[in-house]
Amino acid sequence: MSGKSSKSTTISHGMVAQNRKARFNYAIKETVEAGLVLKGPEVKSLRLGRATIGEAFAGERNGELWLFNSYIPEYQGGVLSRFDSRAPRKLLMHRKQAQKFMGAIAKQGATLVPLDIHFNDRGLAKVTLGLGVGKKSVDKRQTVADRDWQRDKARLIRNKGKGDY
Repeated sequence: MSGKSSKSTTISHGMVAQNRKARFNYAIKETVEAGLVLKGPEVKSLRLGRATIGEAFAGERNGELWLFNSYIPEYQGGVLSRFDSRAPRKLLMHRKQAQKFMGAIAKQGATLVPLDIHFNDRGLAKVTLGLGVGKKSVDKRQTVADRDWQRDKARLIRNKGKGDY
């Protein structure tokens, strides 16, 4: 028996990829969870935690919502089937929900931004979409100031009993 533990590095449920700049660049008004149509090797690559959605966005094509410009690299496990790593991927939502978001995009000029890709408790790949309106630079400065104040406030509370004020 060897001394190595056989811990799996695959993700069965939980976060795979996160778009951390989305909440900084956009004022998110509403969020929704949608399913993703993926091929087998794409799921295997996601389970290894290898995806990027920093430049991704969702939009309409032929009356359906699609996820564009998300990067899922090819699975290197000897699979023969190849796929385009930046191919558009269909989003699965209820029709009324999808029409509501497509209407908001058309009327308000909002953007559907993917916030994260994760596996739910049943092991299905889901993407959390946020209906966002672009922030102006003044709003971004306010966000940075609020974040700095929260950090300083936490530091002051943490160090309160130590005599350092």
